[in-house]
Formats: sequence, structure tokens, C-alpha cells
Amino acid sequence: MQRDTRQRRAIREVVMVQASPLTPLEILTEAQKLVARLGLATVYRNLRMLLDEGFLREVLIPGDSPRYEQAGKGHHHHFFCFRCGKVFEIAGCRPEVNTLVPAGYIQEFHELTFYGSCAGCALEVAEESGNAGTR
Repeated sequence: MQRDTRQRRAIREVVMVQASPLTPLEILTEAQKLVARLGLATVYRNLRMLLDEGFLREVLIPGDSPRYEQAGKGHHHHFFCFRCGKVFEIAGCRPEVNTLVPAGYIQEFHELTFYGSCAGCALEVAEESGNAGTR
């Protein structure tokens, strides 16, 4: 069992209050508000320890750096916004997803990631499109 340092407590607190998975840099930025002299190497070291102890779960988005969220949230999926680069949680899962598994295969788990523009970015796109026509 690792010592519970104030840096690790700050990282835990940041992850616990966020509604979406965070990159190490996002964790660093928020945790520095609690522990000003926190460094990126310390964040990475503590992320590994928090993964090992089962507090964190790694969220992998193809083509992007790993993100981290609190483990034990229950089954959910993610939405990646191409415009702002944020990842959002999508609660639950539709049961018909399991019907996509071919006959004779045994599904152990699944992860789905949706891609597009989040609500905020979609609104900006709509506003830009609307403004472009009035010039």
C-alpha cells in the first residue's frame, strides 16, 4: 500500500468531481489549484499507482492520449468531440448492442466511442453557418 500524499489526494479529488475522463495535463492543471507545486511527472507516477490500486480506470480514445476517470462508475460509453477535444460520458448501454456479436463468439465486454461535435461546439457551428449567410 502506497503512502497517501497530498498530491495523490489532490489528484483523487480532481478526478472525483469531474463528469468526464481527463488527460494527465487536465488533471495537473486542476490539481495545481490544490497543490501549487505539483509537477507532471508526479501526476503520471500517481496515475499509475491509482490505476494499480483500482481507483482509476484508463479511457482509450484511438489516436488520442489516454484519459482517466474514477473506476466503479458502472457501464457507460464515451463521446469524443472533434472540435474541442473533450470526452463526455454517455450513461448506460442499449441491450441491442449485444446482438451485434457474431454467432459462436463469446463477448467479455465492450466499449463504444461516439465521435462528432458536442452540444456546445455544434451550437457554434450552427451560429457560424448562420452568420456566414448574412455577410
